[in-house]
Order: sequence, then C-alpha cells, then structure tokens
Amino acid sequence: MSTYEARLAALRDQLKADRLHGFVVPICDEHMSEYVGAYAQRLAWLTGFGGSAGTAVVLSEDAAIFVDGRYTIQVREQVDGRHWSYQSTMETSVSDWLGAHAAEGARIGYDPWVHTKTWVEAATKALAAKGAMLVAVDRNPVDLVWADQPAPSVAKLKVLDDQYTGRSSAEKRQDVADWLTKQKLDAAIISALDSVAWTFNVRGSDVDRTPVALSFAVLHKDGTADLYVDPAKMDDAVAKHLGNAVRIHDRASFTPALAAFSGKRVAVDPERAVAAIFDHLTQGGAAIVVARDPTVLPKAVKNPVEQAGHRAAQKRDGAALTRFLHWLATEAHKGGQTELSASAALEAFRAATGKLVDLSFDTISGAGPNAAICHYRVDEASNLPIEPNSVYLVDSGGQYLDGTTDVTRTIWVGPGDPDAEVKDRFTRVLKGHIALSRAVFPEGTRGSQLDSLARMFLWEAGLDYAHGTGHGVGAFLSVHEGPQRIAKSAGGQAGTEEALQAGMILSNEPGYYKAGAYGIRTENLVLVEERQIPGAEGRYFGFETLTFAPIDRTLVETSLMTRDELRWWDEYHAKVLELIGPQLEGAAHDWLTQACRSLG
Repeated sequence: MSTYEARLAALRDQLKADRLHGFVVPICDEHMSEYVGAYAQRLAWLTGFGGSAGTAVVLSEDAAIFVDGRYTIQVREQVDGRHWSYQSTMETSVSDWLGAHAAEGARIGYDPWVHTKTWVEAATKALAAKGAMLVAVDRNPVDLVWADQPAPSVAKLKVLDDQYTGRSSAEKRQDVADWLTKQKLDAAIISALDSVAWTFNVRGSDVDRTPVALSFAVLHKDGTADLYVDPAKMDDAVAKHLGNAVRIHDRASFTPALAAFSGKRVAVDPERAVAAIFDHLTQGGAAIVVARDPTVLPKAVKNPVEQAGHRAAQKRDGAALTRFLHWLATEAHKGGQTELSASAALEAFRAATGKLVDLSFDTISGAGPNAAICHYRVDEASNLPIEPNSVYLVDSGGQYLDGTTDVTRTIWVGPGDPDAEVKDRFTRVLKGHIALSRAVFPEGTRGSQLDSLARMFLWEAGLDYAHGTGHGVGAFLSVHEGPQRIAKSAGGQAGTEEALQAGMILSNEPGYYKAGAYGIRTENLVLVEERQIPGAEGRYFGFETLTFAPIDRTLVETSLMTRDELRWWDEYHAKVLELIGPQLEGAAHDWLTQACRSLG
C-alpha cells in the first residue's frame, strides 16, 4: 500500500470512528489564506497535491479532488487516479458534487475553521436535498491521523518601519475607527493575515514566502485594538511599536473573546472570515454586520511611499533577473543545467543584492513540457534538464522590505532557432501583454472588462489560457493580493468586478500552454495611474510598468507585430537599458545592450 493510499485509509477509519460518512479537506487555514503554514497543509499530506488551490472530498467509497484550470495537468501527475477522481471547479462545485454523491442520511463532516459561511450554507442546502447533513467537527480528523503534523510557527513578529509603510499603524487604526463610527458599528473582526500585518505595520515568517504572522485582531470604534497572537512571538520592540492602544492576548483566547460581543454590532467579512467566527459571534449574542474587511482597499491602493518602494524593489530585482538571464544565455545551451540548478542560480542572484528577505513564492522553473504546467513546482522527482533547442519558462519573485516582485520570462535555449509554431504563440502572448499594458480606461472600469485585451490575439487563432490575466500584489506582503483582479468574469468571481483605482498594483501575465510540449508566459507588474487626457470627460487611468528586464527577442515573429507594438518593444527595452544597465558591468552589460536593441 502506498503512503497516500494508507493515509486515505487511515482517514476513512477515523471518519468511521467519528460516525461520519465523509469529510471535506480544502487548502486553507483559520485565516482563509491562499498560502498556508506547514501545519495546515492537510490536502498535500492526504493526496500529494502540491498546488495552492484545491479541495478533496472523502466519502466511504468515493474520493474526489477539485482543482481549477491552472492545475489540470499537475493534479494528474501528483494524485493517484486509482483512488481519486479529478474534478474541475469550472464544471462542478464541491457542494454540487456532494449533493450528487452523498448517500441518503449521510453525515458529511467539515471543519468550520477552514471553510467560509457561504460554503457551509451551499453545502448544507445541497446535502439536504439528498436527505443528508453537514456536520461541524470539534477536531479536524485529518489532524487526528497526521502523526507528524508540524506545529504552528512561533517565529518572532518584526516591526516594519514607517519609512516603508508610509503611514503609522495608529493612523490606519483611526481610519478604521472613523469608518466604524460612520457605519454605526462597534468593532471589526480582522482575520486575514495580510490585513493584520498591514494594519499594525508588523511582519512575520509563519507562512513560507509570505511575511505574515498567525494572528487575529479586533479593531474598535475608539481606535483601540485587540491583537491575538502567540506570546512567544512578542518582544519589547514590537510591544513598544504597538503602544498602549493595542491590547495583546494569546491567540488561543480569540475564540472565547468572540462571546464577549453580546449586543454589539460587529463587522465581519464573509470572504475572509471562516464560518467558525460567525458561529461563535452568533452564539455570544453579537449583531453581525456583513461587510468587507475595512483594511482591504486601503491596503490595495498603495500610497506614494509604497509606490516608491515598489519601484526601488523592481529596479533591484530586475538587475538580479537580468544577471540570471545573461548567465542562462551563456550556460544553458552547453547542457548540464536543470530546472533546479537554474532556480538555485536565480535565487543566488537575488540574494546577492543583500536586500532579499525571501522569495515571494516558490520559483516556477519549467523546462519543455513542465513549462506547460501553469503553477509547476519543481522537486527532485520532477526535475528536468534544460535541453538545447527548447523552451524554458521561469516565473519568480522576491520579498524585499520595500516591495514584492513577480515576473515571468520565457526563454528559447539555443543554439538553433525556435520553430514557427512556438514563435507564433509567443508573439500572440506578447501582443496581448502589450495591448493590456497600453490600455487607457475610464474610472469605474473593472478587471473583467480588460481581460479580453490580453487574450484577443490568441482567440484569433482559436487558442486561450486557463488562468487569470492579472492579480493584485502587496507591499512586502502577499504576492497575490485582492480585491482587484484581471480575469474572465465567472458569476461575479471575486476581484474581477472590482473597479481599478490609481495606486493598485497588478500583474500582466497572459500565456499559452501546449500540454506535453511547452509553455509560454510574459509577466510584468503594473501600477494603475491617472492619465491626463486633454478634453477628457471624466477621470481616466492607464498602467505604469514597474518590471524591467529584457524579453527574449529570439522568440518574436516580427511579421505579426504592428508598428505601435514594435514601438512599445523599443521604448520598453530602452527603459530596461536605462534602469538596469548602470547596475551591470562587463559581459553582462554587453549582453543586455544586445538584448535591448531595436526590433524595428
């Protein structure tokens, strides 16, 4: 019996002991985080799936794993199809699947600390139609059978100085207090880790690649706050920074504290607060007011200090990436390099800046067919050599005190020339990237309205990609930050209907993936900025490009490019040479000069 088969069997035995006929296992923690700490990687432990989004359902006889279009290939490579059926979230929901597969009278368990209230309501309704019921568990059964489950991190909190944040924590808390007063509310529950970090101007290292600390907060209308965090994480510097207006409590006391809001009007964000928070507030007699976390939009709209920090981080990071691209151009065609060796080399170039705190996510280093897996994560088992005359894709980023970076480049590894199909696909992706970067749009425009600009040249050839075009990015925070997003609108999918505002940072990353062959993506980060247009009727916006590193000219089919697109290429690479050139010397500088020459 394989390891994962044994784990599935152990879970089923535990469910039987708990008088349950099924259980739902998402990738999530108590904070609705996209990336979670090692202790909360229950789905990976149970199934072997290494993606950042997915859910498993285990029934007495059936088991299914649900992923979106980013992981269609990956899930089949990592999860044993003999024991799991593969389900697409674009075709069916977990709730609907449960309604179709649960037996009459079945008791399906769920952990209310890792699901939203909305999901609980939908699953309850779907199961009720079959005469089955959803049952909240007091202890997650996966934890009961996970013998060597890691403990939550006890790493220290760290203060992020106002020179990076641009605003003090007291100012941010007062803004929330003013909002609470205006809305006639007493308090707001802040449970998203990046919201807590941003509000208090602190950072942590409890989640790989995301500088946050496991904590909850309650913000009050008088400007004070309660912060629930493991006392082992605190030190005198953090206590002094937070001041007397922030009361510190053990994180374990957060649940009982929710019972103390009887008769109080409390704001809770249903997208960012788990069902258990709603349950405990209700049981304690609080009057729950559903509202978006009041820190989400101010966090997304970067202030001038944060914008300047991002530009500095991008400039530094662009030089590190360019040094890597020069190294790759020199070494890869000789043979002997692999996905892992390239990933390690890129991290070393970033570390050499002396400013790197961490990577912003595990580097996607994909050679040949692995590049066709959108969110591929290389390990010793999957590691491929970077072969001469092939496509290599690298999507990577760094965490710096002054900003978070995320950039993708697709490289042709010579010495031969790429074939016509690869050049066609690369150029169509490039044309979409350029179209989005040059977009000008009126106030109120949503990400869903811009998405087709990046896809239209692929659509002309009957092609597409199964991921969003752009996500928000934090300021030394999560590399995926809401609420803004550029993607197809799918039933009001979170973020796609958020109006873009000046100060928001997003990625611009169209792609194309040919399963089993190659993958292509070109990604820069962009900043929404106001555009002054003579005679304009109303406010208009556009994008300032933040990421600067050369794009591989070898892959461009210039006959498909318009004059305006060639002008964009030349202007972009002139800026690359202006910003990155002075940071390089010798052979690397000479290589960059050649890489940035005109395509016209």
